[in-house]
Amino acid sequence: MQQPFDVLVVDDSIFMRKIISDFISQDPMLRVVGTARNGKEAVEQVKKLQPHAVTMDIEMPEMNGLEALRVIMKESPVAVIMLSSLTQEGASETIKALEWGAVDFVGKPSGSISLDLHKVKTQLLEKLHIAVRMNVNKIGLQRPILPRQPELKPIPQARTTAAAAPSNPSPKAERRSVDRSQAGIGHLVAIGTSTGGPRALHQVLSELPAELAAPVVIVQHMPPNFTRSLAQRLNSISGLKVVEAEEGMPLENGTAYIAPGGSHMAVARNGPGAYRIHLSKEEPRSGHRPSVDVLFESLLPLKELKRHIVIMTGMGSDGAKGMLALKESGAVTTIAESEETCIVYGMPRAAVELKGVMHVLKQQEIAGKLISAIGLSALS
Repeated sequence: MQQPFDVLVVDDSIFMRKIISDFISQDPMLRVVGTARNGKEAVEQVKKLQPHAVTMDIEMPEMNGLEALRVIMKESPVAVIMLSSLTQEGASETIKALEWGAVDFVGKPSGSISLDLHKVKTQLLEKLHIAVRMNVNKIGLQRPILPRQPELKPIPQARTTAAAAPSNPSPKAERRSVDRSQAGIGHLVAIGTSTGGPRALHQVLSELPAELAAPVVIVQHMPPNFTRSLAQRLNSISGLKVVEAEEGMPLENGTAYIAPGGSHMAVARNGPGAYRIHLSKEEPRSGHRPSVDVLFESLLPLKELKRHIVIMTGMGSDGAKGMLALKESGAVTTIAESEETCIVYGMPRAAVELKGVMHVLKQQEIAGKLISAIGLSALS
């Protein structure tokens, strides 16, 4: 019989340490090998116990969860799942944690409603089962990306946005002043991703320029509130304008639209050569709302567009059938992230096995492929 996987539980609350430990102990394939009361203890315990996974609270004394995460991923890499409050501030901190090496997160249980506790338990155990089998060597420590500084010489008669501040060794897109409203839509990029997606999106969007001659529509499996924080974070590191999508938003070149958590997102015609966002609360697809397949299927009638479809890291198969249908309907480009860089090689694998993929690329190669396939707008 296989030995259970070891999990370290980190939280400054003795009540929360007990709740989380009890959840984990009920799974025969997992065992709590130790606990820690703050980030400093967590760093020491990871080195000493070498667990397969860690559950990490964010707000703690002495050293908080974010600081501990950065040290652990640098010195003793291990799969870390963050316990996040469901507030806007908690969502913002969680997005940073996902960029800095955490593999996933769950909402922190309230402890007052049994249904809430049951839901959190189910999510935590599912994510731990993925985390303990994960190759954490794929998760290198990433330097935090600073927001762009205001551009010193804005181009006249154009809307002023922010410019990129160099922060990564790799080439990074710079945001310039681009009048997106006057640019015709001829190309469209659609991206679907799940576990590991925020880091993957960070990599791809940070290398796409403001002048990209296409809008980018994105489904990231994530709860409400967190998608807004994700959009804000990505907007601070990309040459593209990145927003959380709203009902009826017109699509513009050089802009990325992230589906809000809890809503399906589709693209609809909005007149000759014009398109808009449509959101709905229809039933989840394959357990997800937003669903990648719902987004991809909405693009099937839009054959006048040159469609470029991307599936990146994530559990399950959401988006695979939609990608195949788009390939068969004339999509110009279909890309799956390679197993080599995927945190979880599930969704891309499903797309490859269905034969809906034209290009299998490493995460760092995807932006370049899109730029070469689409080109840049003349409006800048």
